[in-house]
Amino acid sequence: IPATFALRKLVVIDVSEKAGKNSSYATTVDDVLEWEAKHGRIPQRAVVFVRSDWSRAWPHVDTDVFPQVSLETVQFLHLQRGILFHGHEPLDTDMTADFAAERWLLTHGYAQAEGVTNLHLVPPTGCLLSTGFPKFRGGTGNYVRYVAICPPDWPQGVLPGSTPEAPLPEYAAPALWDAQKGYRARN
Repeated sequence: IPATFALRKLVVIDVSEKAGKNSSYATTVDDVLEWEAKHGRIPQRAVVFVRSDWSRAWPHVDTDVFPQVSLETVQFLHLQRGILFHGHEPLDTDMTADFAAERWLLTHGYAQAEGVTNLHLVPPTGCLLSTGFPKFRGGTGNYVRYVAICPPDWPQGVLPGSTPEAPLPEYAAPALWDAQKGYRARN
């Protein structure tokens, strides 16, 4: 992944209400057009994240039935809007028998982000996306950290200087895996 991915305009398309009513809801081109009717055309080379709120139930999510992004929508975003990549909360793009949308992305050289969280804290427009990733070669995927840099009047998140920044805190004990919590923690 080139370093030019590191800072891009971010668009968040919210289909959480539809996904709440239909756990296998597939984001459509009409959802994109509805978003554009409210917020303007998606900027070229932007990153588009689809908010379904699926991740808010983590780790108690259904990995067999989940909100999707349809093949037509993925193609529309890339071919008609010229986005850099899209992301979604579930761990796959779609649950069609042949993973049509995911297969199309991967066989046409497009990147995607899976397992994206906290989109309920990000506005639909006005943010930049900072992408931090290791420089691997030859792999088909890896963990990435995404940080939305939002306008200072956005009520979520933190502002520079509002939390201790430097020097970094020192801890008396290392962080160890906690099976009950499902993450590394200091005891």
